[in-house]
Amino acid sequence: MGTDKMLTRIGGLLRQAESTDNEHEAEAFLAAAQRLATGSSVDLAVARAHIANRERRPTPAQRVIPIGEPGKRGLRTYVQLFVAIAAANDVRCDVARSSTTVYAYGFDTDIDTCAALYASLLVQMVRASDHYIKSGAYKTATTQKVVVERRYGRTVQRPVEVPVAAVTARLNFQMAFAARIGRRLAEVKAEVESAAVRADAVGSAPPTGTALALRNKELELTDYYSRTSEARGTWQGPQASAGYSAAARRAGDRAGKAARLGSSAELGGARGQLTRGPGE
Repeated sequence: MGTDKMLTRIGGLLRQAESTDNEHEAEAFLAAAQRLATGSSVDLAVARAHIANRERRPTPAQRVIPIGEPGKRGLRTYVQLFVAIAAANDVRCDVARSSTTVYAYGFDTDIDTCAALYASLLVQMVRASDHYIKSGAYKTATTQKVVVERRYGRTVQRPVEVPVAAVTARLNFQMAFAARIGRRLAEVKAEVESAAVRADAVGSAPPTGTALALRNKELELTDYYSRTSEARGTWQGPQASAGYSAAARRAGDRAGKAARLGSSAELGGARGQLTRGPGE
């Protein structure tokens, strides 16, 4: 018998011994647990802790995710990247007005997954955008800028073509990178969940087991978020106020397609939070 199974069996006997009001039953369960523990060299305290951990039901929590120092450029696109990752991993987000902080709501392992992916993808996004800017490729592009003029006593707005500034190119590159990452992760999420639901149909579990667990998880998180969040309004994402660059967007999208999404363990972390109810 494997160690986990043995710990579960011994822990179950200990739980029965501790929950019965019958003194003789308690002694019998405890003796049975001790015999198994002695025979397999398992400490009773270890077995008790093991069963307690198995029975501890995960619940949603809030975690503060630091994004950057006030005044640092690019914080909005950094937030966009984290929010895109969170959306594909069952994590809700509130964003500080300064974009320096994200308040993440979700199950611990889901938030851990988001944090791990964000740490990796942020480095890739910044590195790729730096490479694009240093290459000078953005300098051949132009963008429209509205010029305000006074003509014959009237204010007139006139669009003109101007070279794309480096800050504009970087912003557009990173916005497109984050958006592409969000779409890729959403596809992974859909594939993983569909595969789990299909596996139910051919396994011993009821066909609706995984689908029901996914729905229950969503409802529990929605309820927790509505009770906990103090946000007013909805975060609108970064705005390319400095201008628009189609070339930088295309370059950022290509970089997002090529980015490494992390290990299979990270991508599968969110699905590991599914918990079945009795009889499922």
